[in-house]
Amino acid sequence: MQRIEEITAKALEKMGNDRYRLALVVAQRAEQLANGAAPLVSLDKNKIKFADIALFEIAEDKITLEGFIESTR
Repeated sequence: MQRIEEITAKALEKMGNDRYRLALVVAQRAEQLANGAAPLVSLDKNKIKFADIALFEIAEDKITLEGFIESTR
């Protein structure tokens, strides 16, 4: 498993190096996970924090900002 710093850097890059966008998407996705959504990556949400799972999903292109905004409307 990669270090969370590496995953965060990769996720930040996927969001165009915009920390605000990254924080927004991570917060919204973590809330979805907390409310019962299934992770899009093979991680155990009982052992890993929801925000970390969201970062993994973004880093692996499972979630994009455009697709995420459309799905939450």
